[in-house]
Amino acid sequence: MISHYIPIFTTIFCVFFFVQLYRHWRAKPSALHIFWWMLGVFFYGAGTVTESINTLFGFSVSNFKAWYILGALLGGAPLAQGTVYLFMEKNRAHKLTAVLVFTILSAAVLVILSPVDASLIRDNRMTGKILEWKFIRYITPFINLYAFAFLVGGAALSAVKYYRDRRMKHYIGNILIAIGGLLPGIGGSFTKFGYIEVLYVTELLGILLIYAGYHMMRKSRTEMPAYAFTQS
Repeated sequence: MISHYIPIFTTIFCVFFFVQLYRHWRAKPSALHIFWWMLGVFFYGAGTVTESINTLFGFSVSNFKAWYILGALLGGAPLAQGTVYLFMEKNRAHKLTAVLVFTILSAAVLVILSPVDASLIRDNRMTGKILEWKFIRYITPFINLYAFAFLVGGAALSAVKYYRDRRMKHYIGNILIAIGGLLPGIGGSFTKFGYIEVLYVTELLGILLIYAGYHMMRKSRTEMPAYAFTQS
């Protein structure tokens, strides 16, 4: 199926986006929000690498577990953490980072240790259903809710503020980021019913929209308040 090759294009684009963010962060190393966005794009792309490997070389348990960790646990949380550093005082953001990292690491260890029910593998499709420790799948929604609240919610709040200030490029940019952050979550919900192809499409559209929003606001080099995702 041609849709199974979409992650390859997503991975390539993430490399391009990562380089842009790295250059931005190197210009201002103290900008922790850009650092976390950079990490977020790295893990986003790493997750689609595992999907590409599955398409090109077939299913393997080790690649599946890497996919679950990079996608379900790290797919949106690092991006959202960038927003945390914009909206919150640094010490509080550090504390949330410690809790988030501990939760993700703990869940990742459980994924690695969990046996896999090979009888549930169908057509090389990667799905969390094959994890025998079913309770792991109850952890990921909390991480995803955290990511949604800060990534999508933060972009939406910024969009409202920019609209009131009549900064239309920044308003549209944050709207694009909010939609882009929402799409992979929608696609992820379809994987529970076996429609992994929907996730592949929404991942690509999501990162394209996030980049479009980022690029739109970076291109307009006017002064931006602290809640802007691309604070210079």
